[in-house]
Amino acid sequence: MSPQMVRLAVRAYRTMAYVTGTMLCILFFICIPLQVWAHDNVPVDIVGTLHGILYIIYIVIAFAMTRTVRMKVASPGTVIVLAAGTIPVLTFVVERWVSRTYIAPALAGASPSEQQPVLR
Repeated sequence: MSPQMVRLAVRAYRTMAYVTGTMLCILFFICIPLQVWAHDNVPVDIVGTLHGILYIIYIVIAFAMTRTVRMKVASPGTVIVLAAGTIPVLTFVVERWVSRTYIAPALAGASPSEQQPVLR
C-alpha cells in the first residue's frame, strides 16, 4: 500500500475517532444528565442520533484503517478499535495505542512485528 493511502486512512481514522469520542462524551456527560434531571429529551434525541450516524461512519473508516496498517481482521486489537466508539473516552485511549503500536510502524514502512520484540 502506498504511503499516501496509509496517511489518508490514518488521518480519516483519527478525525473520526476524535469526533465520535467527543460526541459520545457530550451525550454521556451532558445530554443524559439533562434527560434524567431536567426531563428534557431533545438533547439526547439530537446528539444520540448524530452520534449513531457518526459511529457508523467511524466503523467503516476504522475498519479500513485496520486493513491499511495490516491489523488482523478478527484480532482483539481490531475488535477493540471498532468497539471504542461505544464507551466514553475510550476512543481517545485506543487512538493513542493504535498510533504507537500499528500506525507509526506502518508510516515508517515496517510491520508491527518487526518493531516489537517477541516474548517467549
